[in-house]
Amino acid sequence: MNKNHCLRQMRIALGAALLAGIAQTAAAATLCVNPGGTKGCLATIGAAVAAAAPNDTIDVAAGTYKEDVTVAKPLSLIGANQNNTIIDATGLANGVYIDGLDNPGLSNVIVTGFTVKNANFEGILITNASFVTVWGNTVTNNDVNLEPSIPACPGIPDFETGEDFDCGEGVHLIGVDHSTVANNTVENNAGGILLSDDTGQTHDNLVTGNLSKDNPFDCGIVMASHAPGPGSTKPHLGVVHNTIANNESTHNGFQVPGAGAGVGLFADGSGIGLVSGNVVVNNKLTNNGIPGVAFHSHVGPTFGLPPDDLNDNVIVGNTISGNGADLFDTATPGPTGININSGGGGTPITGTVISQNVIKGETDDIVVNTPAFVDAHLNDLLGKQIGIDAYGGATANATENWWGCSGGPGANGCGSVSGSGVLSAPWLTKPF
Repeated sequence: MNKNHCLRQMRIALGAALLAGIAQTAAAATLCVNPGGTKGCLATIGAAVAAAAPNDTIDVAAGTYKEDVTVAKPLSLIGANQNNTIIDATGLANGVYIDGLDNPGLSNVIVTGFTVKNANFEGILITNASFVTVWGNTVTNNDVNLEPSIPACPGIPDFETGEDFDCGEGVHLIGVDHSTVANNTVENNAGGILLSDDTGQTHDNLVTGNLSKDNPFDCGIVMASHAPGPGSTKPHLGVVHNTIANNESTHNGFQVPGAGAGVGLFADGSGIGLVSGNVVVNNKLTNNGIPGVAFHSHVGPTFGLPPDDLNDNVIVGNTISGNGADLFDTATPGPTGININSGGGGTPITGTVISQNVIKGETDDIVVNTPAFVDAHLNDLLGKQIGIDAYGGATANATENWWGCSGGPGANGCGSVSGSGVLSAPWLTKPF
């Protein structure tokens, strides 16, 4: 009797759960948008977003939509084709703004199939949201308000504390977690793709398969720790545990000296910056204005400020060539593949993994300038000039690398070592 009663109650519960799932699925609708607002569709994307219920899908037909689309609820925004479905934000703040800052708990938003262009600030901006997917878009010619000679970005919101010099770049994640930016083309903005922590920690995101190119004033992809936004009493919130994988970042940061790396890991110089536990893997980083991968910390004991935390990041399996020298307090002596540099502040950068990278066409393949021991192993150092350059008394364990020939560092046809604190033997006798 009791057993039958339990089974009956279980069936009732399972049936209720199934009906709830069916009801939820049935409640999700598909709205449509076309430029004329014909055939039962709406004429603007913003009107469709306003009319949509949570978890609805909005299908947008080919055409040009002159608007700044703000998304404040979970939904899927699907353009017909990124080549001919255009959000033209001329004179407007952003092309698409996924606004979790004013809508706490925002999650599960998809944006795909658009060209987003001509915004005063970011093409696509995401704040304080989770499980967002931005894929298969072209983001181009944004950051229009940038005045590079100052540099400044008049009108950018106060909560964006570190964007005066780049207007937030093409795609910007702030306080975002468990989200994916994939297979987008991000070109001809001030900078490419930016992950920062102005309004919250940015963590556990995936940036993959993107082409970031020809962004003249900043990096192709950057993880930057900025001062917290107005009203916050916390230290830097952090950019942690993100993965930058299988992207191509080329010809960025070329407009002004010292402008942009292929991938940058930066703290802004106000102390206690946090960019830690991130992975940069299997990217192609070429012909950028400063190194293919650049670490910058600008504070520390020398300036009477706490050191930044740029520790425990992984740089592995990347192809790096033809990039520029770093400048200013993170200077390198010439074109550089990877620069692990704490600048004038003396911040120790620990736990960095540099492995299985192919570096060629650089004067200095890897430059180390931090008061901490840096490990670099199983890399193919093909620049044939300086394979490892340890600046200012820096030390590095650079055993088991390929130096371009079987004779090892300093042999005819091989790269060399600069600095007395580099351990380079034993070395590989063939490329890794």
